[in-house]
Amino acid sequence: MIDQLLSTPLTELTGVRHPVVQTGMGWVAGPSLVSATANAGGLGILASATMTLPELERAIVEVKQRTDAPFGVNLRADAADAPARCDLLISYGVKVASFALAPKPDLIARLKVHDIVVIPSVGLPKHAVKVASWGADAVMIQGGEGGGHTGSVPTTLLLPTVLDAVDIPVIAAGGFFDGRGLAAALSYGAAGVGMGTRFLLTADSRVPDAVKQRYLAASLDDTVVTRKVDGMPHRMLRTDLVEQVEAGAGLRRLVPTARRTLEFKKMAGMSWKQLAVDGRAMRKEQGRTLGQLALAANTPMMLKAGLVDGDASAGVLASGQVVGVIDDLPTCEDLIDRVVTEAAGALKQAGSYLT
Repeated sequence: MIDQLLSTPLTELTGVRHPVVQTGMGWVAGPSLVSATANAGGLGILASATMTLPELERAIVEVKQRTDAPFGVNLRADAADAPARCDLLISYGVKVASFALAPKPDLIARLKVHDIVVIPSVGLPKHAVKVASWGADAVMIQGGEGGGHTGSVPTTLLLPTVLDAVDIPVIAAGGFFDGRGLAAALSYGAAGVGMGTRFLLTADSRVPDAVKQRYLAASLDDTVVTRKVDGMPHRMLRTDLVEQVEAGAGLRRLVPTARRTLEFKKMAGMSWKQLAVDGRAMRKEQGRTLGQLALAANTPMMLKAGLVDGDASAGVLASGQVVGVIDDLPTCEDLIDRVVTEAAGALKQAGSYLT
């Protein structure tokens, strides 16, 4: 395990050794992957959207049993039980709260009172400005090369525009997998990088081996961004199921969508009232149509089928475009050591060009 080679606003803010973030991927970023990342010196983010409240508490306890290093939890700001989930972070002294959508100012303030670092994800400079004005400690930007939910603007354009718009630390995500990417992001002015697919494809990830091999076999053009799974842009591997979903008409998708909604309700332990409250929040905060809300429950169940059950014929495989250049399954420690060492070398080489 290497010593700290790079000190950035991210390492200072969170107390991690290296400016590398493992993003909160549903069904993937569980206690095993998060603790392995934390022990390797990176910032591991636990994905809570696919967990019930009791499951999240057990997951936090397990991570804390596996590591003494700082880690974070990714939360849905529009979830009906978001305040209760924040209470868990406060109770257990979790260092970082990350959000896929912007949390309200009162929620940010509540977390900050307890010294929890708040890092929302954004896809446009105006969103970064908004959460910064609300008190967010940092932002993570995700370019179009990533999972797709934050928009289509490529990282190379999104990162500098967000850096120009705010004066809080900015973490770059979307298209990162090696030390050259980290060095490039730091040269832009970012405080670190976030990686999802790269951490999914590690030995510490509990995604089934057969599914990992499917990812490793993918090429650069083997992903597609579709709105037909949950009504929002989502990048996935091109599988037979995804091709069928893309080609299918709305009525043909109605019965499977309703079935998966019932499955999600049962898995999450939600009442119909809670499901309705979450739906209203998603419609208000994200501007989703009723049709998109009907599709929303597709995502967790279809991801579970692919990433947990290993059944690509019944599930989907979320992915960043970077999947086409990944060809190995290192441990988190080996991956982070390699990325940071390469980045330090690249920055030193670039410095040698100065006269």
